Amino acid sequence: MLFGQEQVIRELLATAVAGGHALLEGLPGLGKTLLARAFAEASGLSYRRIQFTPDLLPADVTGTEILEDGRFVFRQGPLFAQVVLADEINRATPKTQSALLEAMQERGVTVGGTRYALPEPFLVLATQNPLELEGTYPLPEAQLDRFMSKIAVQAPPRATWVRILSEEPALPEPVEGLDLLKARAESQQVVVSQPALEAIANTAQLASEEKHLRMGLSPRGAKAWLNLAKALAYLAGRAHLEWDDLHNAARPALSHRLLLTEEAQFEGLRVDQIIQDLLRRTMPK
Repeated sequence: MLFGQEQVIRELLATAVAGGHALLEGLPGLGKTLLARAFAEASGLSYRRIQFTPDLLPADVTGTEILEDGRFVFRQGPLFAQVVLADEINRATPKTQSALLEAMQERGVTVGGTRYALPEPFLVLATQNPLELEGTYPLPEAQLDRFMSKIAVQAPPRATWVRILSEEPALPEPVEGLDLLKARAESQQVVVSQPALEAIANTAQLASEEKHLRMGLSPRGAKAWLNLAKALAYLAGRAHLEWDDLHNAARPALSHRLLLTEEAQFEGLRVDQIIQDLLRRTMPK
């Protein structure tokens, strides 16, 4: 369906199994929106799409209270679905982006002093254009930290271009027997060794001391990294965590949490380089 993007699909599935939200970043036209819709179709979960634009208001996302028969009644917004696509999230203003904070962390929204629970499972898939494109707003750190993974969507390999051009994309049929909540519970049972836990803690410590970073790794970020690695092991059919799982989960789990200083950006350093250096110092290859 999405030819040449096997790694992207694997990271998205791992994020869903781990119980997190995913931020898909890439240039327009690479299939980010199609991937989100296909995931919802295959999982059999309810799906809503929100097109983020500069004039979008928080109430357009969460819902609002309206006066009906002399009393206020809450009308749900498009956020009330199991899979929510926040399309081009960084084209909306920071005020509207913040409407997702409570939902992504607490699985609920508060309107008019009343809290409304969101359906379970609840998964936000957001697409983002690179910041150098016109009309984009950078996501604040608190918003970025709500995403378990940031998945880079690159142009497909040359070998798949003819297939893309010659075949019409088709949405998959729902996968029978798929229970995302059950998969999440089972992935948490993946066994993690003490050296692996110590390696994560050592990486977090080194990141806090890294001079090229203005923000290191928080406990929530470290936990997201571990859970994503456990989900990758689960999807591979293993009951224990291997070092490769931690290596493969590091970039999507950490690249949006380790923020470079202005000096490092001026020097042309990339976050991926910092991550690889940290892993080299704390983990076996």
